[in-house]
Amino acid sequence: MQPSESTHSNTPENTRTVLVTGATGYIGGRLVPRLLQAGHRVKVLVRTPQKIADVPWHDDVEIIENSLSDAEGLTEALSGVDVLYYLVHSMASGSDFEAKEEAMARLVAGAAAEAGVDRIVYLGGLHPESTELSTHMRSRETVGKVFLESPVNAIVFQAGVVIGSGSASFEMIRHLADTLPVMPAPSWVNNRIEAIAVRDVLHYLVAAAALPEHLNRSFDIGSRDVLKYKEMMNEYAVERGLPRRLVIALPVPAPKLAGLWVALVTPIPLSMSLPLVQSLQHDAVSREHDVDHYIPQPDGGLTPYRRAVALALGKERDGQVETTWANAGIDADPLPSDPNWAGYKVFLDERTFHSEAKPEHVWTIIEGIGGKNGWYSLPLAWRVRGWLDKLQGGAGLLRGRRHPKTLNTGEVVDWWRVEAIDRGHLLRLRAEMRAPGGAWLELGVEPDGDGSLYKQRAIFFPRGLAGRLYWLGVYPFHGFIFPSMARNISAAATTLQDAGQEQGSGVSTQTP
Repeated sequence: MQPSESTHSNTPENTRTVLVTGATGYIGGRLVPRLLQAGHRVKVLVRTPQKIADVPWHDDVEIIENSLSDAEGLTEALSGVDVLYYLVHSMASGSDFEAKEEAMARLVAGAAAEAGVDRIVYLGGLHPESTELSTHMRSRETVGKVFLESPVNAIVFQAGVVIGSGSASFEMIRHLADTLPVMPAPSWVNNRIEAIAVRDVLHYLVAAAALPEHLNRSFDIGSRDVLKYKEMMNEYAVERGLPRRLVIALPVPAPKLAGLWVALVTPIPLSMSLPLVQSLQHDAVSREHDVDHYIPQPDGGLTPYRRAVALALGKERDGQVETTWANAGIDADPLPSDPNWAGYKVFLDERTFHSEAKPEHVWTIIEGIGGKNGWYSLPLAWRVRGWLDKLQGGAGLLRGRRHPKTLNTGEVVDWWRVEAIDRGHLLRLRAEMRAPGGAWLELGVEPDGDGSLYKQRAIFFPRGLAGRLYWLGVYPFHGFIFPSMARNISAAATTLQDAGQEQGSGVSTQTP
């Protein structure tokens, strides 16, 4: 379990029973262990328990399998709960998006009232008043109002750009500043933004469980460090050791065009980049600091923006990223337990390769695949396919992975998601690229004499004629990509094993 970042310590008399929704999300996945460390009894509501099977706090919480749309099941899940954390916000779109979000909030508020919950805690967005807001910001404001007007007392925190390792806002700033030394940009880069470090968001969320029961209000929370958005990109560049970026603000807002550009340049997909960019169309600065009267600031004070960037970069460098934006929201998309082949047309590409390396060394390479380690065959071909996917609004190859060496069920690896992992034996990845059908990639290893047998299988379920034509189109490339992938993974495992043997003999060798 990760240590708490500036949270209150709870005494037995103010221990609460809490239910966290959105535990598979970026904030929820970090909040749960901190609530446990604060001494609370924690329940989590998830649609697919398999997706938190590998988290370190799995055995310390009560896991309830249900949906927020099931009013009866939700009321039952809330039985005996003192505090409900509502950390759900969809990045969906459509004409009925706002109505669905509001209806869900009202259903949850009603269930909480019926179950006798003392408090609802909600994390919304920092926004100006008396201004035409974007659809997503307006929806967050509406959800906050629903909770504040419900029979259950509510605490609604309103935060701006959240900076932390793996956060979507940080990844957007990072990739823009890393990629573009000169940036023609829409006029909103001159808007004033008050960011907040994820550790400070968690500090406030944990403390909310112990606030006076009668309290029912919203609080603006932020770092008190107000910068223009273009200054935020330059402060990141300086902290990263890069030259300051030339950001040229053009006299046009262009949110849709900017959202498309962000989707192409960064790992953020278009479905997320548009609402993120739209949320930057106005100043986002705290209007009040009343929270200071109820919750003391973290030890050492609030985290300035530049310090938050340094902490995020350090977590990524050290492989200590707890949650990422790419893994957030995965609870809404159940993973199939196994491709069901009965009655379906299926295309296969199967390869095996004997390796002189021991199975454990081959597995190390398999579990470390993707991200900065790449895919061990024709990098240009993978990059081209990634860009084509990006142009279609897909995930592309820029999402990377949370940790450079280990994977858990439900995590992303570039355009794949981990569907199943039998550590030491099998890794199954499900494709999230745009394609006319479903695709899986399985990588496995088993002992074979003094070495091991590497096993690789690509599976494709075509959808209609387009799916069949797609497979025929990419099949010639498989003849180059997949055999070299099998050979190179086996070779990397042998190199890793040889390096370990030489180090054990006192010879200094750098492992791959």
